[in-house]
Amino acid sequence: MRIDVWSDILCPFCHLGRRHLTLALERFEHADEVDVVWHSFELDRGAPAVAEGSLVEKVAQKYGTSRERAVAQHEQMARDAAAVGLDFQWERLVGGSSYDAHRLVHLARAAGKEAVVTDRVLRAWYSEGAAVGDHETLVRLGVEGGLDEDAVRGLLASDDFGIDVRTDEALAAQIGITSVPTFVLDQKYGVTGAQPVEALLQALRQVWDLQGTEPEEPAAAGGGCGGDCCGGACGADTPAEDTAAPAR
Repeated sequence: MRIDVWSDILCPFCHLGRRHLTLALERFEHADEVDVVWHSFELDRGAPAVAEGSLVEKVAQKYGTSRERAVAQHEQMARDAAAVGLDFQWERLVGGSSYDAHRLVHLARAAGKEAVVTDRVLRAWYSEGAAVGDHETLVRLGVEGGLDEDAVRGLLASDDFGIDVRTDEALAAQIGITSVPTFVLDQKYGVTGAQPVEALLQALRQVWDLQGTEPEEPAAAGGGCGGDCCGGACGADTPAEDTAAPAR
């Protein structure tokens, strides 16, 4: 079975969703027959490389909510993260563009180091307060992930692998993905949001049993990221349903 996942590096729920998927696969009976393919998604393609100011305050302003509510939402995300072994330092988050970080991940994939480099970049943004739109930061993270420094600098001085990022985003638009993380199981069924581990595991088992059949609608996987996740920052203007439903 194949799982395609669209996510943005600058999305707390994407990081949480990645961890939930890992934990679900550890319990899935057929995990050794599952191929996970990660796809790029930018929540804000017009963002500057590195954004100034508090990211939480920007979220509150963008979605017309109070700073107190945005803080409470991020504190809850930190608790959810800690429950699955992640360290979410939301007060240190630095906003900006994720385009070059996505290109770095594609370079790492070509070099056979995708998992290590992706983990390093995500941890730097999610836990260390790194500005992953900054080129020198990306050089450091790429090298720490095992990439050649000249190769990373060459990437950042060009638009190499930009077509890969744009292709991922074009495919997302084609099949109607408007919020992240979005998991597409067996190229038929969509699950949106940082669903709980149990919900993802249930979806994996249901879709495994449905292989070779026409798309049906498996049981809903409750909770997770909809239009108001991380203050609404992880979705587009149209809220997504939190169900394992046939993908268009």
